[in-house]
Amino acid sequence: MTETAQLIDNDFLRQFELNVENEMAIIEYSLQERKIFLTKMVIPDTIRTEEFELEFIDLVFSNIKERNISVVPTSPEIAKFVRRNRKYKRMLPVGIRI
Repeated sequence: MTETAQLIDNDFLRQFELNVENEMAIIEYSLQERKIFLTKMVIPDTIRTEEFELEFIDLVFSNIKERNISVVPTSPEIAKFVRRNRKYKRMLPVGIRI
């Protein structure tokens, strides 16, 4: 579902956006120094599936990894994603455990 959509980092609204089937999925963030706090995820019910959720979060983490900054997942859904995907645990700041 996310193959044709392009992830947008809307730094004015401090959110990652993915427009799929005329619906907007977002992950809100707060950027402080070399850390990005992922604070809230909103996916409309019309496009919400577990597969879509995982693909969307994976796209966001890939974008953050390219910038070489640490991630602090404060949203419960995103923290759960990190627990399930060990490869992203190394993106957490020193001292943060999920």
